[in-house]
Amino acid sequence: MPESPPRKVPWPTILFLAGFMALTLLQTYVTNKTAPKKLTYSEVIELIEQNKVAEVEVDEDEVIATLTEKPEKDQPPKRVVATRIPGLDPQKLITLIESHNVKLRGRIERTPWWESFLFGWILPIALMFALWSYMARRMNKRGGPLSFGRSRVKVYDRTESTPITFADVAGVDEPMAELIEVVDFLKNPEKYQALGARIPKGVLLLGPPGTGKTLLAKAVAGEAEVPFFSMSGSEFVEMFVGVGASRIRDMFEQAKQRAPCIVFIDELDAIGKSRGGMAAMAGNDEREQTLNQLLVEMDGFDVSKGGVVIMAATNRPEVLDPALVRAGRFDRQVLVDRPDVRGRIEILRVHSRKMKLEVGIDLEVIAQRTPGMVGADLANLVNEAALNAARRGGKMVEQRDLEEAIDRIQLGLKKKNRVMRDEEKRRVAYHESGHALVALNMKHADPVHRVTIIPRSIGALGVTLQLPTEERYLMTKDELFDRICVMLGGRVAEEIVVGDISTGASNDLERSTETARQMICKYGMSDKLGPLTYGKSNNSRFLDMGGGFGEERNFSEEIARTIDAEVRSIIDTQYARTRAVLEGKRAQLQAIAERLLVVETLERPELERLANATY
Repeated sequence: MPESPPRKVPWPTILFLAGFMALTLLQTYVTNKTAPKKLTYSEVIELIEQNKVAEVEVDEDEVIATLTEKPEKDQPPKRVVATRIPGLDPQKLITLIESHNVKLRGRIERTPWWESFLFGWILPIALMFALWSYMARRMNKRGGPLSFGRSRVKVYDRTESTPITFADVAGVDEPMAELIEVVDFLKNPEKYQALGARIPKGVLLLGPPGTGKTLLAKAVAGEAEVPFFSMSGSEFVEMFVGVGASRIRDMFEQAKQRAPCIVFIDELDAIGKSRGGMAAMAGNDEREQTLNQLLVEMDGFDVSKGGVVIMAATNRPEVLDPALVRAGRFDRQVLVDRPDVRGRIEILRVHSRKMKLEVGIDLEVIAQRTPGMVGADLANLVNEAALNAARRGGKMVEQRDLEEAIDRIQLGLKKKNRVMRDEEKRRVAYHESGHALVALNMKHADPVHRVTIIPRSIGALGVTLQLPTEERYLMTKDELFDRICVMLGGRVAEEIVVGDISTGASNDLERSTETARQMICKYGMSDKLGPLTYGKSNNSRFLDMGGGFGEERNFSEEIARTIDAEVRSIIDTQYARTRAVLEGKRAQLQAIAERLLVVETLERPELERLANATY
């Protein structure tokens, strides 16, 4: 192992430190030698009386006397210093100095005792107390240690802000109808009390994220013209045990003082999870105490007398503790589901009221193109349309802006700068033409709205958009078969025209296989297996957790082999149907693809003309 080189001694640094220390010691010595000697005040007075003082320098704090004693050679005159006593009369000191012919320098101003007391004691203490109070209030507002037990609830009052009413909420007619009597009770409680009726103490809003549960609760408060207390469930839970329960108590105390009012707890599942089973052993004791306090508070007041209505929202009702949803607590559950096509039209109208829309915009088409979207999604869509209009320099939002906003949200940004080989572009054109032509020839398929081969940022090289004519809640076996055929149309078109297959159909094959498996395992549409379900999903009621089939297996290996055989049979049969359709209309398939290579996007009228043409 080679030896490390010897370290060099930092001589410049050592010399600098040594010089600095020497200067410091020299300055200290000179200061101590030339500094006046400290004496008591009475000793200085004695020196003056003994005529040993030649000169006296007086200020507010000290008396510095220069002695008559001759100094040693090359030394300054000797001086002594004493602290002057503020309470003594300065005139006596001056008289003494003048009587002994001592030279006097300086000036003595007599300060009143009350002024010294005020500025020396009272004012500094008052300033320190004011500073401490200010810092304490700041810490309380910011959630410091002094505010752990206080509720961080946000209060929305009609007198302080513009209220939200039912006019600002759309697409939730049924939930709104159930909440009207809550509004009526808060406005006219005497009508219900005269009949002996009891309004529901707790109202639980259930539904997927973004459906407008919080907005609906604010609208109830706005219609009833009462204060609205809003707080998230997660704000009650802290690392210190007992803080959440304290905040629950504080929130209900504030609500009772401002009754009638509405207390709204968003994301109730954060504190309301079930306390049973394994969750109780591995759970958070703070969360459980918070839940217990909430249950006690809900039982501790009479809603008919206090005028406090508790509302909460969650998208995971299956995890709530049974004690929370029993009668007498959250005994009314209101489902705020995804809006249908009519509800989406109303939501679009509400969100587009403040925007400059071009005359003749068809919001019904936009609503038909957005199945499954909730209120938050539609608000984002309208905003994206306005951004598109501003981006192109338009003065009004046009239909194309809304269409492009849908494509951007669902498919991603256009990638026009992506360079594709002519062979790949031709393959994509035939792939999308196969999807479109099969959809146009299937009885139960949704009508094709647009076909494009412009790449998108999500990875799609082309897209075939279908627009359902009506909202569907059920699908028959034949409709599912037709849907599988449309999914397989692109793969079959490549195989017929190009003579080879590619990786472009991976998503189509995944969706078609999953649809076939759901038909057998979930919907009981297999002749061999009969009306039975296989496999159990653990997904939430309103949340798409991405699990799907197979999360919990409850069937044998023999049944699994039968399921695989049935899935293979469905796919093979529909693949043959799709191939027969495209081979019989190969000329139309080629015409659509060639046109796509020229214009890149085909709308429904031109697409139908090419598909129905005779060659």
